Amino acid sequence: MTDRYLLSEENIVSTVLNRGPYFDTSATKNVTSLVGKTGHLNCRIKNLGNKTVSWIRHRDLHLLTVSESTYTSDQRFTSIYNKQTGDWTLQIKFPQLRDSGTYECQISTTPPVGYTMMFSVVEPITSIPGGPEIYMDLGSTVNLTCVVKHLPDPPISVLWTHNNQEINYDSPRGGVSVITEKGDITTSYLLIQRAKIADSGQYSCLPSNANPKSVNVHILKGDHPAAVQKSQMLISDTLNWLFLLILLNFIVL
Repeated sequence: MTDRYLLSEENIVSTVLNRGPYFDTSATKNVTSLVGKTGHLNCRIKNLGNKTVSWIRHRDLHLLTVSESTYTSDQRFTSIYNKQTGDWTLQIKFPQLRDSGTYECQISTTPPVGYTMMFSVVEPITSIPGGPEIYMDLGSTVNLTCVVKHLPDPPISVLWTHNNQEINYDSPRGGVSVITEKGDITTSYLLIQRAKIADSGQYSCLPSNANPKSVNVHILKGDHPAAVQKSQMLISDTLNWLFLLILLNFIVL
């Protein structure tokens, strides 16, 4: 009984050793990095033996690295090997949007076997929903929302300007306030109560570590532009019908 158990155990060890190199598929296949912030694609291999590991970029089938040597003139790409874990990591310094795409970790077996990963490079995005033209009624409350995504860290500050002048929340006008919530997505709310004609103009949101975004706010005394446009369309349709009736009447005569 003991001999059978030992034999079985030896067979298991032999099977594992004879299996050859294989990938630990628990590693994530989708990696996202910010523009300019170093990205890492991690490939974990078991039973590598005397085989080599290469990284290939699918976009142009370019061989980037072999073992720990870089085979491209773009020195932003580096292969890092961790002997303890069996991890082969492709490090990409200062990644740009053009670096997004599919990369393959390949083992030099016959035939070669590979493990593909998707690398996505994103940049900070600032947006103000409802823009670029916002129409509000006189005396209403204007609520402008600035959303900042894909930041490496929350912005130190988010400034608001009106016609290129920083807004003073303590001005005699009163009724103007801002609330900013920082996190993975930073949101800043600009509230303008009892809107006046003078509140019309360009409003810009300026995060300290992302691109600014602007909208034009129009404070209206009367009809909303949509209503004005509808009225103009009705007038145009009426004129067209009158012209058609005159033309038909002329033909009959």
